[in-house]
Amino acid sequence: MHYDIEGKIALVTGANRGIGKAIVDAFLHHGAAKIYAAVRNLDSAAHLVERYGSKVVPIQLDLIRPETIVAAAETAKDVQVVVNNAGVFIASTPMDDEAGNSLELGMKINVLGLIQMAQVFAPILKINGGGALVQLNSIASLKCSANFATHSASKAAAYSITQALHELLGRQGTAVLSVHPGLIATDMSAAAGLGGAAEPASLVGEGIVTALKAGDFHLFPDSMAKRIGSAYQHFSESIIETDISEYRPVKI
Repeated sequence: MHYDIEGKIALVTGANRGIGKAIVDAFLHHGAAKIYAAVRNLDSAAHLVERYGSKVVPIQLDLIRPETIVAAAETAKDVQVVVNNAGVFIASTPMDDEAGNSLELGMKINVLGLIQMAQVFAPILKINGGGALVQLNSIASLKCSANFATHSASKAAAYSITQALHELLGRQGTAVLSVHPGLIATDMSAAAGLGGAAEPASLVGEGIVTALKAGDFHLFPDSMAKRIGSAYQHFSESIIETDISEYRPVKI
């Protein structure tokens, strides 16, 4: 399902910094008409308004507070593209004392937050012509490292939900894109000690524009992600993007 961002109205969660800001920059560079910058603290988006003026409209949204998602949707009734970029990175091994708490918070924000965003905004996208839903997943959705096990578990679950949304929302004409960055230069990656080999967040923003236009379901935007995506491609095309009914036993 091909989708061009030019002239469209988008909402980006976590728009004030990192990958979210890069997505705002890319969308406006490619002709988006308006961006709802969905952030927890409205003041954190002031620099975007200063740069882009009336093309950026800050609205409050916190994935851990469902009522703010509903309120944001009341404001953004004209939205055509929803980018669920905001998330939490709290990693533990399965053996850490805090593993349960880390997993619970990751599931609440990275998974339940996605579900609530889809439930609230999918009807609006349908009314506005179908549009697109972009979900920021991760290479951690596909490959679990022991030190990041709880984070990987939440991102794997979010990827499963994204696959379901791809099937369900496709019926209403909504394009769904699953984005799987690797090492990207953000505050979260730096805090996790992963900033050394990180690549610019602009790769994600520009990649989303290109992938939507191409009608892709997966995006692996940076060099690390591309290597993993290349290895994953055959499985994805054969299983993930295929109707599972093709694999049901055939009665003879």
